[in-house]
Amino acid sequence: MKPWILFAAAAAAAGAGPELISVEKIWDKGNHNAFTDLIRFRDQWFCAFREADDHVGGDGRIRVLVSRDGRTWRSAAAVAENGIDLRDPKLSLTPDGRLMLVMGGSVYNGTKVLKGRQPRVAFSKDGSNWTAPARVMGEGDWLWRVTWRGGRAYGVSYDHRPAGGAAGDAQGRGPEWVLKFVESRDGLQWSELSRLNVPGRPNETTLRFLPNGDAVALIRREGSETHPDQQAWIGVARAPYKEWTFKPAGHRLGGPNFLILPDGRMIAGGRDYRDSPRNRTAIGPLTLDGYTPMLLLPSAGDNSYPGFVWHDGILWMSYYSTHEGKTSIYLAKIRL
Repeated sequence: MKPWILFAAAAAAAGAGPELISVEKIWDKGNHNAFTDLIRFRDQWFCAFREADDHVGGDGRIRVLVSRDGRTWRSAAAVAENGIDLRDPKLSLTPDGRLMLVMGGSVYNGTKVLKGRQPRVAFSKDGSNWTAPARVMGEGDWLWRVTWRGGRAYGVSYDHRPAGGAAGDAQGRGPEWVLKFVESRDGLQWSELSRLNVPGRPNETTLRFLPNGDAVALIRREGSETHPDQQAWIGVARAPYKEWTFKPAGHRLGGPNFLILPDGRMIAGGRDYRDSPRNRTAIGPLTLDGYTPMLLLPSAGDNSYPGFVWHDGILWMSYYSTHEGKTSIYLAKIRL
């Protein structure tokens, strides 16, 4: 039996699970601070997130924080583009030792109605000095997270405007959305490897690779008229990643993220909707057959979108929440 299956079974049987060691607010200087990611680079911690006036609309910028010890944080950079709402920053490390930011670039033109979007990327050698955001892929794409393997970047992009069709509405009426598995050698030029045949308005997707090279995708779904359930799906594919198999994760997830630990276990988290509308941020074991939320972080309201780093036997986790009145950035340490 695989280690991650043993982990989930043992935890469920014993009533055990992830244990919260500590949680600290690390930033609240923006009006609305949200959508985090976390990475360790050159023996320092870097946390990226969006600063804006509200959850939607305005010209959001990406704030990058740095810390040597994980306790004292300072601003290292602010990445912005005039007239563009930069959203959902995700950090990764390129093969040549640079930090990479992948971001959504949305256009609102002073409204809260999306007028257009295209992914952006930026690079840094030190975490403080960043290249100007560069457009990648095409109009309508959203490359949500990048994972590097074997000198190549991989990710999943979703498009809410299927070819030749309208986007539909927020209630799930209209055409399905398109989910594309893509790769790049430099993070700038991307090519499509396959389509992920996922119904129910699939969108935010985190992609990781098992030690044997299999790709695993954790996929958020909004639900549609023909597929109204909103459970996340788990996708698995072997190289060359043309054929995918899918299973429901058992729970709805917003801002899904997961890590594959050195011993093979998988840990996942995101926005938990079990007590909706009082949504929380939760984490728990992930297997190829499902996800089991076990630990609820201090959180409420507008929250979640965790960043994960496994360091010295502890899970470090960034996330955002509004449970203390203002949408702020938090850092948690968790023992598994």
